Amino acid sequence: MPADTLEFEEPIAVLLKEIEALSMLPQTDAREREIESLRRRIASVREDLYRTLTPWQRVLVARHPSRPGIEIFIERLFTGFTEIHGDRRFADDHAIMTGFAEFHGQPVLIVGHVKGGDTKQKIFRNFGYARPEGYRKALRAMRLAEKFRRPILVFVDTPAAYPGIESEERGVAEAIAVNLRDMMLLDTPVLVVVTGEGGSGGALGIAIGDRVLMQEYSIYSVIPPEGCAALVWRDASKKAEAAEALKLTAPDLLGFGIIDEIIPEPVGGAHTDHALTTQLLDGVLTRLLAEVSALDNATRLEQRYQKFRSMGRLGLEFLDEAAG
Repeated sequence: MPADTLEFEEPIAVLLKEIEALSMLPQTDAREREIESLRRRIASVREDLYRTLTPWQRVLVARHPSRPGIEIFIERLFTGFTEIHGDRRFADDHAIMTGFAEFHGQPVLIVGHVKGGDTKQKIFRNFGYARPEGYRKALRAMRLAEKFRRPILVFVDTPAAYPGIESEERGVAEAIAVNLRDMMLLDTPVLVVVTGEGGSGGALGIAIGDRVLMQEYSIYSVIPPEGCAALVWRDASKKAEAAEALKLTAPDLLGFGIIDEIIPEPVGGAHTDHALTTQLLDGVLTRLLAEVSALDNATRLEQRYQKFRSMGRLGLEFLDEAAG
């Protein structure tokens, strides 16, 4: 299959190969009409496929290597980006990017995970697995934003926090815990968008905000499906069943009240059209930033607190239902 085609998109892959074969022929009106007809068929097939995606298929879309992340959004949505480096305690974690920029003329702070594009970049960015210094860098920047009354826009896309020995030695659990506590108290508007994978504490360490959003085909879960399958069934091949059980899709989480809104994506996922993806994200961010910024400080902080406190009721209701 073509490199950008996912395993469940085999019907699309077949049509793409037909277009590729036709493109090798001499250019004629008949050839162009046939190619255009195939492209229309691809659009129709893609729409049908994405209308009924399973949770595991959504996981594959969320992990697509061409899916736009924070670097694409900085390039297309913001101006004057100035990156902030280092946690002033140990090092600069390249898996988390943060810096000041302007969003439609308004100064903001941008924070987010970076997975990297090609192999060299992925290694440099540690595949989006942040170490404790990354969370401390993020919080350092957030405190600057609070000091200068700048809203914070967070883009989450990570499989998890880095689980290596050095990460544990430098206190990754403590760094995430401090972020959870201090982000709850940040006296400035905070919007969080899960753009790809929202993996466990690695995601949550920068994901406390006044509004938590998910792009349509992103995922947000306490554990990856493969890890869940290995723990529950002792069989990582049951990842599809695990994805179903974890309720990690945007519609699931909206229904549970974990997130506040789903940001639509182009048919076929964000990776198929970066421009339209950015446009759809822009509209939602503009609207919600104005909405949250209009609240007085005390009301905004109280609503943020109550938002996350209310999530625990889901567990209590589940236990009551199981006991009854």
